[in-house]
Amino acid sequence: MPRMRLLVIATSIALAACSQPTNDAGKTAPAPAATAPAKAATAAAPVADVSATNPFFTASTLPFQAPPFDKIKDGDYQPAIEEGMKRQLAEVDKIANNPEPATFENTYVALEKTGVMLTRVMAVFNGVTGANTDDALQKVQETEAPKLAAHEDAIYLNDKLFQRIQKVYDERDSLKLDPESQRLVEVVYKNFVHAGAKLSDADKAKLKAMNQEASTLSTQFTNKLLAATKDGALVVDDKSKLAGLSDAEIDAAAQAAKARGLDGKWVIPLQNTTQQPELRDLSDRDTRKALYEASWNRAEKGGADDTRDTIERLAQIRAQEAQLLGYPNYAAWKLDDQMAKNPATVMKFMAQLTPAAVARAKTEAADIQKQIDQDQAKLHQPTFKLQPWDWEFYAEQVRKAKYDLDENQIKPYFELNNVLQNGVFYAANQLYGLTFKERKDIPVYQPDVRVFEVDDKDGKPLALFYCDYFKRDNKGGGAWMDNFVGQSKLLGTKPVIYNVANFTKPAPGQPALLSMDDVITMFHEFGHALNGMFADEEYPTLSGTNTARDFVEFPSQFNEHWATNPKVFANYAKNYKTGKPMPKELVEKMKKAGMFNKGYDMTELVSAALLDMNWHMLPASAPKQDADKFEAESLKKDGVDLSYVPPRYRSSYFQHIWGNGYAAGYYAYLWTEMLADDAFEDFKDNGGLTRANGDRFRNMVLSRGNTEDLAKMYKDWRGQEPSIQPMLIDRGLKAAPKK
Repeated sequence: MPRMRLLVIATSIALAACSQPTNDAGKTAPAPAATAPAKAATAAAPVADVSATNPFFTASTLPFQAPPFDKIKDGDYQPAIEEGMKRQLAEVDKIANNPEPATFENTYVALEKTGVMLTRVMAVFNGVTGANTDDALQKVQETEAPKLAAHEDAIYLNDKLFQRIQKVYDERDSLKLDPESQRLVEVVYKNFVHAGAKLSDADKAKLKAMNQEASTLSTQFTNKLLAATKDGALVVDDKSKLAGLSDAEIDAAAQAAKARGLDGKWVIPLQNTTQQPELRDLSDRDTRKALYEASWNRAEKGGADDTRDTIERLAQIRAQEAQLLGYPNYAAWKLDDQMAKNPATVMKFMAQLTPAAVARAKTEAADIQKQIDQDQAKLHQPTFKLQPWDWEFYAEQVRKAKYDLDENQIKPYFELNNVLQNGVFYAANQLYGLTFKERKDIPVYQPDVRVFEVDDKDGKPLALFYCDYFKRDNKGGGAWMDNFVGQSKLLGTKPVIYNVANFTKPAPGQPALLSMDDVITMFHEFGHALNGMFADEEYPTLSGTNTARDFVEFPSQFNEHWATNPKVFANYAKNYKTGKPMPKELVEKMKKAGMFNKGYDMTELVSAALLDMNWHMLPASAPKQDADKFEAESLKKDGVDLSYVPPRYRSSYFQHIWGNGYAAGYYAYLWTEMLADDAFEDFKDNGGLTRANGDRFRNMVLSRGNTEDLAKMYKDWRGQEPSIQPMLIDRGLKAAPKK
């Protein structure tokens, strides 16, 4: 997923610190010579010294203006953020107080050029705090979050500025603007109105206070969750309790323990989702239960890292903000500018998925219970009722029995670098003509990070691509994409993009072997990267992945399909020891098992999406909720309270909705699965993996950003409205039509 961008005015500000649910979304130019650099509150050096030594005060001289990580220190961020805000407000005030009549150029275009320095520092700050944070950076986050919220309000709620925005908007049809400029006027105007520009002064003051509190809570949630996830890792004293894990996984657990000063023990770190990958292989039921409960209760242990009080207040204040802005609830406000438009449409869409998903999950549960009964009978032990910590382990046994397929048979064919080079990059070459060259001379923020220069089909440099794939204690959970530098013809910048994931890092000297889910994650996040690389917009506000939440996941969900395309698969699915391709019989087993566990997968995803909507459909009049009680009642109300299928994210560790901008938007993953599956039908109908198909998709969708209505963009490319039928069929929720 792309990280959230809150200021659409040439700025990438995150009020708080994503992950891809089916596996688990910066614009720079030479800084203007505006106001004198401000002295940071904590800096002891003279102002001139800060300006001279801080790498954010001027544009990077590296290729593509890539961040000079070899020069950036923790102490550079706060002074640069403060100065960046000061400079942008000076630029905005100049626009707002311009004595000349408002025009498109002196208002909208001028606004697009503001905030260059703030964008530069925030793009890097958000990237590093998400993937490689520390105590100092977290302190800066918490200090600056309410200031950034106030900064955003100072722009959106500036009455003089909005009067100029309004004037150009009212005259837009007579200005003879090109289509992208016309779209900019409409998008920016709506963003201002959506942010409260039409409120009275008294209500603006209330909204500012609420926004600052909400941003503080969101940042606190993110930092509490990171600490809770780290502390929640399962510590194992007895190696026999790890039976079922591979030698490499046990070695990795030993290394994780050693890194924490726990020699002679083993540590299984938590990933951000409820279920953990090791639950599939651990044969000791007590260990499985302990790992599951460590995940489920990570943020509910009381004390400083318990997130429940934080999210209860955050949900409450969001509802109050929505009421102030004239909406019945936060979801209604949030969805107003999305493809779905309103909560009723979202709930109707998910109602088309829930009954079939739950029914299929119940059928799968019956198969698993049968497997448990059989296994216990063979051991002459009493049987037990299926629990959530049993599902993955016994589902794997069912998979082996039904399809003779063992996940550990597959992993040797998915070595990370081979998947990247001969899978992800190969598909991009076949579809779009891209080529990739690793750059060892570009500084990085952590030694595991790799950098590639991306050349376009004509051989000209297109973008820089960073990848940071291994799990760390100081990295947020999940997987995501964002820009260090965004594309803009107006600012003369090209994309510098990164993908982050949380794959298990192998012990020294061992290969990084992936699961099929991990492979899909790589393709998914690279789909976002392609959307950013192909950006071809004039204005930063409309560039790349700056689209609606229920559209932005479409290119990434679509790109997942190439992971299993026969030509692409054959190019990367090779044994890391022998170089031989995966045997045909194993490939066939994988295909036959492709629909396996789809009921579970869809139910845990729908459960989380419904939970998100229920939190954000609360009215302002609702009292502060009890998180656990509210969650249980919501799941029951929506018919997804299966004891053995917990939601993919529990409320207390649902980073997407409390910290990453997906509030009332988690449904977007499901919505864009519909778009992606429908889109792939078009490719299949027209020859599949071809340059002609890729170039057409790039030209009409991937390169277009938010330059036109997104529903129209999709229909113009596809030739029809999207259908939910391919999604239902692809996920085994509906039988394919007979040919």
